Amino acid sequence: MLRYLLPSFVLLMLLPLASSSYIQMSEPYSASLSQNGSAYLGNVGPGQTFYITILSNTTNAKGQTIPLGWNKLVATSVPEGWIVSNSSLYTQTLSVEIRPSPAASFGEYTFNLTAINLGNYSGINPVTFKAYINVTPNVFKFNATPQDISAGLGVPAYIYVTINNTGVSDNPFVITVSGLPGFNQSATVIAPHSTTGKFTFPIYENTPYTWHAKLRISSLTSPSIYETENITFTVRATLMNDLMALNQGTLIYPVVYAPVYAVQYLIGLIAKHA
Repeated sequence: MLRYLLPSFVLLMLLPLASSSYIQMSEPYSASLSQNGSAYLGNVGPGQTFYITILSNTTNAKGQTIPLGWNKLVATSVPEGWIVSNSSLYTQTLSVEIRPSPAASFGEYTFNLTAINLGNYSGINPVTFKAYINVTPNVFKFNATPQDISAGLGVPAYIYVTINNTGVSDNPFVITVSGLPGFNQSATVIAPHSTTGKFTFPIYENTPYTWHAKLRISSLTSPSIYETENITFTVRATLMNDLMALNQGTLIYPVVYAPVYAVQYLIGLIAKHA
């Protein structure tokens, strides 16, 4: 009886060794995954590219470390309309690039990721795990200060923008402002996933008025994902602004007035460096 039980007993003892290969994920966060494991990746917006990256190191069935055990990472069962680029071969890190369809409905999606040792030269079998990703417009938070700002005619005023990227995509964000007739600039900035970026955004206007503008932060690859903040921008002409404006270009006045404007410019220059 014992001779029939012994092989089964040995087999049970070897099962942990047979499944000792693992995947060490490094992006979008660090985690160790085994065969048939699962990982919730986080939030991504429709059309936003994200990456799953693993290290090439693993172990074989004997528990020995294999420095380049994995040499390919592939994604399968990806939702229709999503664009996938599987990893390169034989690199220290292996990354799969995935871009959900810009028309993807909001909600949770699943797909499989498999690490492969091509040819199985290291004696390790592929390891597959299931990945979960949530498609949602809620992939960042931001604030802007100050929200009530003033400046002289044509003089830049600065808004300090903080973007907290809570999603898994590193796609850039675009900062724009509307409601200022003479202003049409924008800025493209990057706040990598799971980080907070701080940026300075200048605005200006040449017409004196109290303008009610709107600051907008949007995803470069998914314009439907955006947040806005109301800004009150008071533009006024002041004597000091006028004096400082004298050195911003060539002024054409009768020669008799030149000494007067030279004195005004000097007063403004002294005030600037005082």
